[in-house]
Amino acid sequence: MGAVPSTPRWGSSAARPLETVEYLIGTFVGDESFPVSSDYWQKLLDLPLSLQWPPDRVQQACEALAQNNYKTRHLAKLLIHLAWCLQEAISTSGAPSLVYGKAVNALYISSVFLKYLIENPKSDKMEELYLSLDESEPMPTDITKDLNIEDFVLCSVLTFIGSIDVSPDTYLLHLELLNFMLIAMSTQLLSGPSPGPEDVNPFLDAAMSQESSLVVLVVRRLLLNYITGHSIPLNSASYSIFSEGSQPGVLQRVSSAAANFMLLPFNFLVSSSGEGSRSLLADCSLHVLLILTHYHKCVVGNEPITDKTNDTTTSNSLLKGSRYFSDNPYCKALEHATDVEFDRVDTEGNAHSGPVLRLPFASLFDSLGMCLTDEAAALLLYSLLQGNPDFLEYVLVRTDLDTLLMPILEALYDAPKRTSNQIYMLLIILLILGQDSSFNASIHKLILPTVPWYKERLLHQTSLGSLMIITLIRTVQYNLSKLRDVYLHTTCLATLANMAPHVHRLSAYASQRLVSLFDMLSRKYNKLAEVRNNQMTLAKGNSIEDDNLEPFLLQSTEMHIYTDFLRLVLEILNAILTYALPRNPEVVYAIMHRQEVFQPFRNHPRFNELLENIYTVLDFFNSRVDAQRIDGEWSVEKVLQVIIINCRSWRGEGMKMFTQLRFTYEQESNPEEFFIPYLWQLVLSRCGISFNPAAINLYPIDQPSEKQSDYEVVSDNHVNGKVPKHAVFLDP
Repeated sequence: MGAVPSTPRWGSSAARPLETVEYLIGTFVGDESFPVSSDYWQKLLDLPLSLQWPPDRVQQACEALAQNNYKTRHLAKLLIHLAWCLQEAISTSGAPSLVYGKAVNALYISSVFLKYLIENPKSDKMEELYLSLDESEPMPTDITKDLNIEDFVLCSVLTFIGSIDVSPDTYLLHLELLNFMLIAMSTQLLSGPSPGPEDVNPFLDAAMSQESSLVVLVVRRLLLNYITGHSIPLNSASYSIFSEGSQPGVLQRVSSAAANFMLLPFNFLVSSSGEGSRSLLADCSLHVLLILTHYHKCVVGNEPITDKTNDTTTSNSLLKGSRYFSDNPYCKALEHATDVEFDRVDTEGNAHSGPVLRLPFASLFDSLGMCLTDEAAALLLYSLLQGNPDFLEYVLVRTDLDTLLMPILEALYDAPKRTSNQIYMLLIILLILGQDSSFNASIHKLILPTVPWYKERLLHQTSLGSLMIITLIRTVQYNLSKLRDVYLHTTCLATLANMAPHVHRLSAYASQRLVSLFDMLSRKYNKLAEVRNNQMTLAKGNSIEDDNLEPFLLQSTEMHIYTDFLRLVLEILNAILTYALPRNPEVVYAIMHRQEVFQPFRNHPRFNELLENIYTVLDFFNSRVDAQRIDGEWSVEKVLQVIIINCRSWRGEGMKMFTQLRFTYEQESNPEEFFIPYLWQLVLSRCGISFNPAAINLYPIDQPSEKQSDYEVVSDNHVNGKVPKHAVFLDP
């Protein structure tokens, strides 16, 4: 495969197309070096787009290039020609041009060989890429001394993405540029889950070094691609590369073998079965954006520096030799994005210096609402809500919050079909939204005619707030039986606690589920207490060695956790009864109907003060029911009517006032340790790019593709006694 003819025959008329491909690709991977100025490169990029190689030939070609690239530097030279093609395409201002075909060819060929070299590394420094020219060959004049090849290429790639609109003529080139970006950034897969200064990501680092004006254009284009959801223009004559035969299962394209070796099959491109997916271009744009915005290079300071990552007037001095993470311009652009429809005047002195990204928030809101069953869409929504106060404010003032909440709640309802990471992200989104009191009030005013996906019970004329409470409690129940994750439990309960003071006309079913939640957790608590008591009885009179202490310690820890959970549920019930009782007769009825579940804990030192309020309410309404004379038997309707009447005269006498709970979410200082492995698992599963499993160090490949989220929810008493890295704090 690697052998080349001793006498070049540059596409002689006698040569058939396949022979020309054999010669040109054989030359590219062979051991003879052609200078970057040779007309060979134009011949290579002029290859027809309708040829195909079998996978074994591509594999041989990749192995040959890996062996010879150190001497020929052909990959670097091809990347230079790719940059030149893109610059020429940009100069045509998006008009149809033959140079587009050359650029696509350069992308196809470089993507195949670049991917092979990345996933088959021979050194930790990725030296086999050889992203430089040999010292004997002069650098092209348009590559300045302070600019390396990866910077030069990425600048051209990002400039095309950011400045050229997507059209039927440019669609394929845009799509392949995004695929190229994913492959170029896949060097992250070779590093461990915790970023370190030894990590080598040349193309990502090049992307981070671009001018802020270009960064804003790129982020804007990627988001507009996602919002617009461009479909593949199959009726365009410029897309003759797609097979039109009886088996349209493979892309018939350059040297490509590329199509068989790693680029996507045609049926993947046109498939509409992907849940929440709108188009391949939209998906690729979103994945590229998320990887760019979550990358932070780990740097070791060689001299004292000042950390100004928070754009504040205060700064922290970092000592020489200490590790820190560099700023990410893409993340900053996303965090400072503003609504194109609203020209906000900064009144708090927080104006962002430099170019500002302006986006159609309304379209972005609607697009996210349609795609939130997709994990990447949920990550984008999380990034916007957590990092961009303008977008968070925009969401909170929308009157159609069901657009976002309904797909989130449906996804949580189908928790067995979701990954634990997806469940975590959706719950954190609800927690972030639930930090706002106006959100908690407005969701109870929005009435849903029906909830077709909820199968256990017909829900008619249910408020969005009631449905959210039902779903959160159902998630706790699922977690208790399946996942058994403490953080998931606590996040659900923290969200319910934030909602509690603002509950309005909670439905009968939601009220029942709330009391049942206490019952469910109390039964788990009682089982743990019984096991612990049995263990202590057996241990009496026997000396316990250190090796046998672990079961007792674990039992004690779990008891402490469920004690906190039970107390939190009692806090939730107290908040409703203290601040919203007259508006929630169904909650009073549910507590009266199941009042026996509280009795065993009435004298418990952790619960007694909270149960005092519940029994004050019970005594008040029980006495009113007992004093009521009725004809015939009591019924639910008759009891509820007595409660409704007496709610009007309720004054809260004898109720002990507790500090109103308010939990807030706080992202950990180094969130990339969670997000980067998670993102790359999504990319490899959704974008059809295979990667050598043996080369992946970013996450364990012999375990389920889920990583425990590094966040924790805490109130005034830390769960497990541990200080959280990723936390939800109880506001003072």
